[in-house]
Amino acid sequence: MQNYKDLKVWNSAHRFVLDLYKACQTFPREEVYGLTSQLKRAAISIPANIAEGCGKKSNAELAHFLNIALGSANEAEYFILLACDLSFIEKFQYERLIAQINEVKAMLIGLITKVRNQKT
Repeated sequence: MQNYKDLKVWNSAHRFVLDLYKACQTFPREEVYGLTSQLKRAAISIPANIAEGCGKKSNAELAHFLNIALGSANEAEYFILLACDLSFIEKFQYERLIAQINEVKAMLIGLITKVRNQKT
């Protein structure tokens, strides 16, 4: 069990969520219960699952929640692409958010590998 706030990946994921919320402010009002909601849920799921995994007792459980976070990161990445293709966000916002989510994904993959290779 460890403090999730000490993890670089959690901090990057949290920063991503904050930036994403700012970007979603420009989405069309009719998307509040559609793409906006789905994108926010996927994004929030990333640091939330990292935090939940850190509260578990075994490395296997932690790896499981990190894997869920990775799935949510992939989902968020697609929703960001869709938002850009629908012209809900500008190209520069898309590029910044994609760079952030790719950084989070790379860190998650590295941490999952590390945790799975450790003895409990």
